[in-house]
Amino acid sequence: MTEKHSLVLIPGLLCTGDLWRDQIEALDDIADITVADHTRDHTMPAIARRLLSEAPERFALAGLSMGGYIALEVMRQAPERVTHLAIMDSRAVADSPEDRQRRLDFIKLVEQGSAFKGVTRSLLPMLIHESHLNDEELITRIFKMAEDIGKEAFLRQERALLDRDVLTDMLRTISCPTLILAGADDKLIPPKLQRAMAVEIPTAQYVEIPNCGHLPTMEEPELTSKYMRHWLARS
Repeated sequence: MTEKHSLVLIPGLLCTGDLWRDQIEALDDIADITVADHTRDHTMPAIARRLLSEAPERFALAGLSMGGYIALEVMRQAPERVTHLAIMDSRAVADSPEDRQRRLDFIKLVEQGSAFKGVTRSLLPMLIHESHLNDEELITRIFKMAEDIGKEAFLRQERALLDRDVLTDMLRTISCPTLILAGADDKLIPPKLQRAMAVEIPTAQYVEIPNCGHLPTMEEPELTSKYMRHWLARS
């Protein structure tokens, strides 16, 4: 019997382990899976250090959005411990000035407001493909994740994202089997940025999922799990 992979999954901003619910179930036969805690620290290096302190000695690593930024920071700190790397709907480049201002505005809004929603219906078209906007089960799960993360953890996450280092220079040093997976219609992080990242990583396979926005693990779970299975089979 083939030995199982140790697989660490990192959620995105305002996301819990439910982001990976379907992959955890679909890959159970080939991987022992844990979900990293990205809610307790104020900086990317500290989040990565906590992940490394709690992870197996050698492990496969997958991160979506903010989780992808954290995965790259893990690769900077301890590349020898990562057997496989998957980055989904994320990037190594800095935020655009518009993205940075949006984060600052969001922090200000949350600090001033009494009620924390995290994700509202008005934000959904930025997160998921238009074909999923009537999927009430999916939308309820997205709202619930944000609610579970809560205000204080969200503020820590946003500050960590604002202060993160640009890690483009280290992409060429990544040597483990790597998957770059993008929703073809991601409005938050356009696929062209993700393709550009894949080009810089010598071992990267780039995959784009059609009719999919920023959350492929939830929007197109079966296809995402299939690509992850293929990725883990690489050596």
